[in-house]
Amino acid sequence: MVSHAEPVAEAASTVSQVLTVPDEEDVTAETGPDLEVQKALAEKQAAETAAAEAEAAAASAAGARQNLVNYALQFVGNPYVWGGTSLTNGVDCSGFTMQVMKHFGVSLPHYSGSQAKMGKSVSSSEMRPGDLVFYANSGGTVNHVAMYIGNGQVVHAASSRSGIKISSWNYRTPKTIWNVLGD
Repeated sequence: MVSHAEPVAEAASTVSQVLTVPDEEDVTAETGPDLEVQKALAEKQAAETAAAEAEAAAASAAGARQNLVNYALQFVGNPYVWGGTSLTNGVDCSGFTMQVMKHFGVSLPHYSGSQAKMGKSVSSSEMRPGDLVFYANSGGTVNHVAMYIGNGQVVHAASSRSGIKISSWNYRTPKTIWNVLGD
């Protein structure tokens, strides 16, 4: 009778010799191309994580800015009152931006000329909802402020005739645009 166990045992021995797996202590991450692959993978993962975090932060900032705009827009149609600070009973232009920003923890003075020196200057191509747009008189002195709301529009306490309303951002030639939100 022929035994089939011998060839199977011999084949298993040959396979285990060919497919030897090194012990854990024999494998080091400090040698060879494996280290380069591991480093490249770690760098790629770190870059992807950083990109995802930056995207999340941008989305969060955009969401916060939209909340600010939505809050400001609820007062459209309310009255303009020179020197006023009540979003419901009457505000002037700087009182409007001061009170809206105050609701979101940003402190601004009640004077457009002073507000125009707060935060960081941005160009019209960089302006985002929530940024403040300042306008000047013929002598170049800032005399009005509005809040950019997106889509080429601002919301502002315009005059005693029209109250708080929405206008094109460049209905007058803007003198300067400022990000007072710190993002």
